[in-house]
Amino acid sequence: MSLFCAIARKMIKSCDEKERRNIELGKMKQKNDKKLAVVLGPTASGKSALAVLLAKKFNGEVISADSRQVYKGLDIGSGKITKKEMAGIPHYLLDVASPKRRFTVSQYRKLALKAIQNILARNKLPILCGGTAFYIYALIDGLMIPQVAPDWRLRLILEKETTEKLYQRLKKLDCQRAKTIDKYNRRRLIRALEIIIKTRKPVPELKFQPLPYSILILGIKKTRGELGRLIRKRLLKRLKQGMVAETKNLRKSGLSWKRLEEFGLEYRYASQYLQKKISHREMIEKIQKESEQFAKRQMTWFKRDKRIQWVKNKKEAEELTRQFFK
Repeated sequence: MSLFCAIARKMIKSCDEKERRNIELGKMKQKNDKKLAVVLGPTASGKSALAVLLAKKFNGEVISADSRQVYKGLDIGSGKITKKEMAGIPHYLLDVASPKRRFTVSQYRKLALKAIQNILARNKLPILCGGTAFYIYALIDGLMIPQVAPDWRLRLILEKETTEKLYQRLKKLDCQRAKTIDKYNRRRLIRALEIIIKTRKPVPELKFQPLPYSILILGIKKTRGELGRLIRKRLLKRLKQGMVAETKNLRKSGLSWKRLEEFGLEYRYASQYLQKKISHREMIEKIQKESEQFAKRQMTWFKRDKRIQWVKNKKEAEELTRQFFK
């Protein structure tokens, strides 16, 4: 059983338990007026724009929860918010890591907690915004992740296998994890297999240390058709902005093709296009198709959390946030 899958299962089963715990901690929350808002949803749904809008109206600042936007230089392909789009609202957890090094969820949690404390200390509302579910839940639910040390010898053995073979092997060992993983991401496939092979037993009981704040979780709701159109529009915009040139520059800065492909989606297929493995048209088609599949996986995860209040527009989000402050 892989760590990520165990976490997913734990999250599903613990939704009701969390609600009961929240009631039991009611007195504590009444005494603690610290609040945190979360804006989440599938890729291309408009999370960043909504977070900025709420930050303006409710004296907030934004903390990114995106596993690619933490890296310097991954701007266009990751959809990193621009200074203009920030509209003067401070943003945290952007450009905090070198793409040449791994950035872990534990590192993210440590920096995000520091940002939250900083924002609250100035009597402002921290707004967590992103689509990386693992980052979001590791932070708000205080997932204390058990450590499995890297086994470099095992990794070298796994590296010799094709991506498809790695995925099929994971499917046999842990079919549930295989359903949620990006089957083209070699790094994550190898890590998942490493955990399974190293532990040889169910993952130890997961420990939670939830944030002692009142938390509002807003989810942006879009139909599959709407998301498809938004993803297409965004992709064409990124191509026009120079997504391929950005990938080429990252390569020139010292990143290997392998490392670039590990960043997924846009960077994976832009890299393959630059290596002349696929045509420009194939690059666009593959990014579009896999972005839609990624959005579907995100929604599968988020729908399990009954705490999320789904909104169709900015007006609904504003009203729920206003009620949150009463």
